[in-house]
Amino acid sequence: MSSFDEDRLGRIKGWMQSYVDARKYAGCSALITQGGAEAFYHECGLRDLEAGLPWQRDTVARIYSMTKPITSVAMMILVERGLVHLDAPVSDFIDGFKNTRCLIDGADDISQTEACATPTLHQLLTHTSGLSYSFNPGIVPLQMKEQRLDFAPSRKTIGQVADQLATLPLVFQPGKRWEYSVGIDVIGRVIEVVSGKPLDEFFAEEIFAPLGMHDTRFTVTKDQQPRFASLYTPLAGDSFDLNSAQKSDETLRQADDAENSPYLSSKTFSGGGGLVGTIDDYLKFTEMLRLGGQGILSQSTLNFMMRNHLGGDIASMGPSSFAEQPMHGMGFGIGGAVALDPSRAGVPGSVGDFSWGGMASTFFWIDPVHALSVIFFTQLSPSSSYPSRAQLKAMVHGALT
Repeated sequence: MSSFDEDRLGRIKGWMQSYVDARKYAGCSALITQGGAEAFYHECGLRDLEAGLPWQRDTVARIYSMTKPITSVAMMILVERGLVHLDAPVSDFIDGFKNTRCLIDGADDISQTEACATPTLHQLLTHTSGLSYSFNPGIVPLQMKEQRLDFAPSRKTIGQVADQLATLPLVFQPGKRWEYSVGIDVIGRVIEVVSGKPLDEFFAEEIFAPLGMHDTRFTVTKDQQPRFASLYTPLAGDSFDLNSAQKSDETLRQADDAENSPYLSSKTFSGGGGLVGTIDDYLKFTEMLRLGGQGILSQSTLNFMMRNHLGGDIASMGPSSFAEQPMHGMGFGIGGAVALDPSRAGVPGSVGDFSWGGMASTFFWIDPVHALSVIFFTQLSPSSSYPSRAQLKAMVHGALT
């Protein structure tokens, strides 16, 4: 196992500070462990610019799509118990997905559809189901935006949103393409149906309590509120509106704050993007993935999850959607990306790296070759604003000896 050159590792501090000084990020933190031992931690900047509050190690942040690997683990818990299998059609659990239809090739109207197979749970987990996101281009995403079907924090349950989503056609025949989607949100509803428990309870009992992730949840508590970071955006409008995004004159315009956030009272337990938590809590989760289950899942099941489940890399599946990662040289497993060829991805790394990020520019990866867990937290949406993920990965690999 490689070790680190401390001087080179220390360069990350200056790099992080440069993002804060340039008003690209209000504040951020980075945590690196190797072989389970902490190799690096640094924080800088503010969690709330308006109040002048510092970014700290226990800052509570929106992890958005870094929720997806956690939901995927929850589904695999049920698979290990023989309660469900991945080739089951989602209609076995959500009636609205019976008699599924999808857009015909070249459709320019949402009424131009044809009958198609019902997506399987495996396709939902791997973004090959035909579902989409409202910030992707296309006819169906536009309808999703109008009907608010991204499972954002609200007074609706995930069951209600899933039922409404099922009334829309799929974007393509299941299995035909890869498109980043709300599929893992739908998986969250399947978990509720199979387990008979609300998703927040299932997570708390089966994952968070066993791992000691006491600061990770779907709603911000009163005790957490003083540590809850504000969310910022460089865009003039909705920080999630990637189709008509326009830069603001202010690079750090506040998009959500600790006093008025919908995360203070959300009833929508979004399995695709609804969790908030701390960097140390998420380390407990990544180390569980890296070390082989810790009683949550078996090593064999985790190995299965972190293999490529596509026929090639993501790019070969014809995506037109936004994604949190490079598409060339990257495959996709159950709930996260898998590095197949770092040279094609254009980012230093190891074959087998397992990773994903969140819309507020958070990021993690597990490196099986160098026994690394690396987590980066900040709160800027959208995550495509700056190349910080590729830069951090290059710096970490540049510090290995």
